[in-house]
Amino acid sequence: MSNSTYVVLNNSTDKIDVAIPIKDSVSLHTTTNGTGDTLKHRYLQITIAVVLYWLVSITMVFLNKYLLSSKDVKLDAPLFITWYQCIVTVGICGILGSLNKSIGALSKFPSFSIDLKIARDVLPLSIMFVAMITFNNLTLKYLSVSFYMVGRSLTTVANVVFTYIMLGERTSYHALGCCALIIGGFFLGIDQENELGTLSMFGALCGIASSIFVALNAIYTTRCLPCVDKNVWRLCLYNNFNACILFLPLMLIFNEVPTVYNYPKLFNHSFLFAMTVAGILGFSMGYVTGYQIQMTSPLTHNVSGTAKSYVQTLIAVIVYVETKTSLWWLSNIFVLGGSGLFAHVRATEMKRKHSTINSSDNNSNITVSK
Repeated sequence: MSNSTYVVLNNSTDKIDVAIPIKDSVSLHTTTNGTGDTLKHRYLQITIAVVLYWLVSITMVFLNKYLLSSKDVKLDAPLFITWYQCIVTVGICGILGSLNKSIGALSKFPSFSIDLKIARDVLPLSIMFVAMITFNNLTLKYLSVSFYMVGRSLTTVANVVFTYIMLGERTSYHALGCCALIIGGFFLGIDQENELGTLSMFGALCGIASSIFVALNAIYTTRCLPCVDKNVWRLCLYNNFNACILFLPLMLIFNEVPTVYNYPKLFNHSFLFAMTVAGILGFSMGYVTGYQIQMTSPLTHNVSGTAKSYVQTLIAVIVYVETKTSLWWLSNIFVLGGSGLFAHVRATEMKRKHSTINSSDNNSNITVSK
């Protein structure tokens, strides 16, 4: 069974994009593996991986929504909130890096050190990263959680466009058909949200911008990984370190510093606790995403993410007691269906290409043997 590297786009707040070496598929037909695990134990591992992914992702979305637009918080400083979460991530990287030699499970985490040359090399990615998480949180601030999925649904379309423009990679007609379904669902959702009187056009534009920068962030992640010896967690450290610096002038430009300085709950324990937990969840998304893929497969991860988004939408409609039209729900089905089909089409194409390469290599070996 061969190994491949997939770029993992986090759902929810897309804190980081990571490339994780994983297996093309996981066989569930064997009752034991090299360490004597039973099939039952394997199913348990998969269940834990999926539950962790769903729990962290959904909790992070609702917690960030609370911090960004709750009447209890009343802090109109989305850049500061995002900056604080980057600070938390750098802090976690530092703690785990200092423990990597004493705890075997943390051996993959690099020791905490900042090389300014590497930080400069990673800077183009960090700019995309800052734009991505900023527009992502602005989308969550100005759109409802129930419409959050549709509002950011053009990520797949943007990824197809930029991989063609920047990398010259063409997309099959089947995959483009899936993109058309997603675009139709997006505009139908915009229309229905407007009919319901709950649409923020600024929020919708932020959703489009977020989708664009998620796609660009994925491309720049692939380009910048060699700068950190393809160590995902080292890239996470440098990316968030740069982001902590980049957010400072942005907070000054958008006049958030006086808002934060005069905020009466700035040192309130419950507020700081919620902010810190949100940062921890953002860091954890990188791990639980990779863990789910390693326990299942890239296609299963995409299916799980699609199902999670739908459940998240249902929870939001129930929690916030919202009433939606039939066409509004149809727009969600278009987006979910298009995203799921796109994942299936690309996975099928990847397997076909992989089989062709293997077949070609085998034929070459036979020829050489003769």
